[in-house]
Amino acid sequence: MELIWQDLHHSELNVAQLYAILALRSRVFVVEQNCPYQDIDGDDLARDNRHIIGMLEDKVVAYARILTPQQPGEPVRIGRVIIAPEARGLSLGYRLMEQAIASCEHNWPGQSIYLSAQAHLQDFYGRLGFKPVGEIYLEDDIPHIAMQN
Repeated sequence: MELIWQDLHHSELNVAQLYAILALRSRVFVVEQNCPYQDIDGDDLARDNRHIIGMLEDKVVAYARILTPQQPGEPVRIGRVIIAPEARGLSLGYRLMEQAIASCEHNWPGQSIYLSAQAHLQDFYGRLGFKPVGEIYLEDDIPHIAMQN
């Protein structure tokens, strides 16, 4: 079983890929985490936003969304970082983030990278070079912390 990575501009996504991404995000962020929120926020198909997809046997098992800086000097944003429940324990988190960081560096060279991490993952992102910028806050009743590299 070989993991296949894709780094796609939103215009390169086909309907099946977009459906699989949205289904995974809903399954984990809304159902598993018991957190009803508006996941489909208008950013999936906007600007030069990108989608990092890890496929295993034609199934999306790892995903992250990269948002284009809206103003000059603003950081690139990585979000919606997710590993499918059935793929957890395969050390895909680091590989996914390495793919996302490489995409940011390729598509927006020299830009800093920002993410809103669930607070319990602060050490994980810290090992990837991210540092907290601010205090822990609640987002959809889940403790988060802003981090930037």
